[in-house]
Amino acid sequence: MAKILAVDDSRTIREMVSTILGNLGHEVIVACDGAEAMNIARDTTVDLVLTDINMPNINGISLVYKLRRLDAYKSVPILMLTTETADFKKEKSKNMGANGWIQKPFDAGRLEKAVTTMLT
Repeated sequence: MAKILAVDDSRTIREMVSTILGNLGHEVIVACDGAEAMNIARDTTVDLVLTDINMPNINGISLVYKLRRLDAYKSVPILMLTTETADFKKEKSKNMGANGWIQKPFDAGRLEKAVTTMLT
């Protein structure tokens, strides 16, 4: 199964994503913000990144931009997992290199489907 980096400042969301994806057999690495995620990304390559947008230190859009500058992350799928609904934020995320968008709140089925789609 896949190694997935889940980045969210909400411990509840990190735990939910870890549980849902862990139950599918994926290895989930969690980070509480973009700065921690970048530290992880410099040492570990993953198969998929899920990130929130609104986080302290480095927000999700900036994280996508920074990840895409790392050779190991140029083609790793990145999904935004956020409460944001603004079209300009979706467009900016896409322009920075995000591959998709999952609206919070989400259910297990929708997360599983999005992750499976990105990994195939």
